[in-house]
Amino acid sequence: MTPVADPIRLEVFKHRLTSIAEEMGVVLRRASYSPNIKERRDYSCALFDGQGRMAAQAAHIPVHLGSMPLSVGAAIDAFRTSGGLVRGDAILMNDPFRGGTHLPDITLVTPVFASNSPSGAEEPFGFVACRAHHADVGGMTPGSMPVAREIYQEGLIIPPLKLFSAGRLNQGVLDLILANVRTPDERSGDLWAQVAANQRGAARLQEMVARYGTDEVALYMAELLAYTERLTRALLAGLPGGTYRYADALDDNGVSPEPVDIRVAVTIEGDHATVDFTGSASQQPTGVNAVYAITLSAVSYVFRCLLRLDAPNNSGCLAPIEAVAPPRSVVNAQPPAPVAAGNVETSQRIVDVLLGAMAQACPERVPAASQGTMNNISIGGFDGRRSGKPPRAFTYYETIGGGMGARPTAPGLSAVHTHMTNTLNTPAEAIEYAYPLRVLRYEIRRGSGGRGRFRGGDGLRRDIQTLSQEGETQVTLISDRRLRGPYGLQGGECGMRGENVLIRAGVETALPGKGSFYLNPGDILSIRTPGGGGFGKPD
Repeated sequence: MTPVADPIRLEVFKHRLTSIAEEMGVVLRRASYSPNIKERRDYSCALFDGQGRMAAQAAHIPVHLGSMPLSVGAAIDAFRTSGGLVRGDAILMNDPFRGGTHLPDITLVTPVFASNSPSGAEEPFGFVACRAHHADVGGMTPGSMPVAREIYQEGLIIPPLKLFSAGRLNQGVLDLILANVRTPDERSGDLWAQVAANQRGAARLQEMVARYGTDEVALYMAELLAYTERLTRALLAGLPGGTYRYADALDDNGVSPEPVDIRVAVTIEGDHATVDFTGSASQQPTGVNAVYAITLSAVSYVFRCLLRLDAPNNSGCLAPIEAVAPPRSVVNAQPPAPVAAGNVETSQRIVDVLLGAMAQACPERVPAASQGTMNNISIGGFDGRRSGKPPRAFTYYETIGGGMGARPTAPGLSAVHTHMTNTLNTPAEAIEYAYPLRVLRYEIRRGSGGRGRFRGGDGLRRDIQTLSQEGETQVTLISDRRLRGPYGLQGGECGMRGENVLIRAGVETALPGKGSFYLNPGDILSIRTPGGGGFGKPD
């Protein structure tokens, strides 16, 4: 007899499933090699039902999690006609056009089988997946975040491949990946950490099935999805019907100075919403393009933010929402478009335009614009600090926090990551231990938040000096809000725009928001991040 859902057990299952994803994240962090994953926690973990729908997630990174169901779907589709998936399989991928985000984000998907049937005699009961940002996956610049003209310049593209097949490592796949990156030891360590995370998640999900049975676990996975859908429909039904429009722009695409427009029209009709990005800029010749998975992530994130805090985080949020993104536009790029910055910068601007539109429908729930950029910095070269050993390649990658937009009832927070990113900072001690770099200055950029009845949060300043004596060190910057500050709402003022500065022999030189260049030993790179917008007219 099929069990009937109980509200109390629904809450229990919500927390049990979420705790599995959280535990996966702990394993991934503790087992990883790179500071980007171990210190910054640039990773995400989630659980999926047998259809590939996300049933639960950890409180990790929105741009990862909203797109991950498309990656799980791509993994299922890739092997549907070639023997299917069996026990012991693990599928690795990073292809942005198959549910990925950008090439450094590598996803591992593991099918979970519930019964004791022989391998291959059953369909997966569910899936566990983790996505981690690897500090280098090849390409034309260290860190794999270049201002590229095509995706092939951004790094190694991995379609859905079995890293493990029926429990056996596909050594050829691993060897191919490690042969195409600058830091193979670090990449290997981070990949094995992802394997360990998925093994833990699969074991925990199997323990739940052993305790409650497949029917009950499947029932509550489905009920959690339905519950989130009902909450989202109730949210939409409580908003004033109509169409709400907003437009904003990226500063530029990294090559030409023209702004890159992003436009949205959100139409609320009863308990359904259509989010239409028609009118946004066409696909760009550089990596500011966002694939559809990123746009969908941003839509999911914004509407999830409007729900109450205890709503389950799963795919049910998107069920009553249609996202329209014209192909070959900056919000739905097609191959072979470069996309490295779309994940980190364009995703933030998509959120800004969505919040700007929703501020017209529910002004009491929406804050002013936050910093609107992730301030991406990649530094690579050779580290010669190991006595008696040859120099080895290093790649340092980080995103830097800034100001949060002021809220309708409170100031914005200072020096935090906001919206589509949810990482920590890399501690100065970790940077200096792992790389030939020195952090000379790390402080809040006082007064950079926009004025208002409630003031926007302040940005940060981080000054990093290169110490490598092994020739020039290459730097790539991918940042935005360097020409126009984040908007305020209800009469609040804009936040201060960000700045990138090179300090060489005491002389400061302004740097563009996006670009690649070289540092000499002793040069200082100063990143000064935007403040958030203010809310309400200043007193």
